[in-house]
Amino acid sequence: MPDHAHEPLDDREVLAACRVHSDTALADHDPRATFGWDKDAAKDRFRIVADEVSELQKRLFAADERALLMVLQGIDAGGKGGTIRSVMNRLNPAGVSVHGFGVPSDEERAHDFLWRIHDHAPERGKIAVFDRSHYEDVLVVRVKDLVPEPVWRKRYEHIRNFEELLDDEGTTVVKFFLDVSKEKQRERLQDRIDDPDERWKFRKGDLDDRVMWDDYQAAFQEALRETSTDAAPWYVVPGDRKWVRNLVVALALRHHLEQIGPEYPPAEEDIDGLVVE
Repeated sequence: MPDHAHEPLDDREVLAACRVHSDTALADHDPRATFGWDKDAAKDRFRIVADEVSELQKRLFAADERALLMVLQGIDAGGKGGTIRSVMNRLNPAGVSVHGFGVPSDEERAHDFLWRIHDHAPERGKIAVFDRSHYEDVLVVRVKDLVPEPVWRKRYEHIRNFEELLDDEGTTVVKFFLDVSKEKQRERLQDRIDDPDERWKFRKGDLDDRVMWDDYQAAFQEALRETSTDAAPWYVVPGDRKWVRNLVVALALRHHLEQIGPEYPPAEEDIDGLVVE
């Protein structure tokens, strides 16, 4: 992906550059891309766009007609938590839920792989954020050979159908792959080890997963290609620079909320001039 250091891309061009298609190659996306943005200007712009997202969320909540599901995927230390804190902190918490999907429980394993996911889909009027998601069942299970290939390969179609169902029934789905370089992951994992206040985030298994970097990249690429649709698009977000990551995610959220076009419902009649005593 060219960085266009001397010609900043406009919002539409940025989203088009990040959008995943059936021939998308992760190797063509630069985790350090800036799209020609200046850091300070991008941070200022982020605050403006985040406020616009906040206003759209208020309308979505008030209209109570559609919902939005935001899916975040990426490797360990990819920035999922930081993205949620940065992009969502201006929103009304009454209209936002965040759910992380870890290793399935015994009860969850006793059902189909989407059973535990559907229960956390957002109600109309609300935004739900998935920190990891149903995509773990075509990523981790593939790389670690937890289920046979004929099983996980069929799941691409199941996921496409599931997300189309959500869209048809009133939930807009937008998905972000936070793309960080192997070197940036190394830095962030080392920072966790070295900082006593951050060490709780680190587990030795992160290093085992790091050894399988190439396998995960191949799994991510195929999953993105197979499941990026008009109803539920994927965006590859440059993740090495947090200020780029945050602005790209905010721009995409604003775009999809604008596509929903929520409006405040009309007020009750005959309240002009009403005085509360």
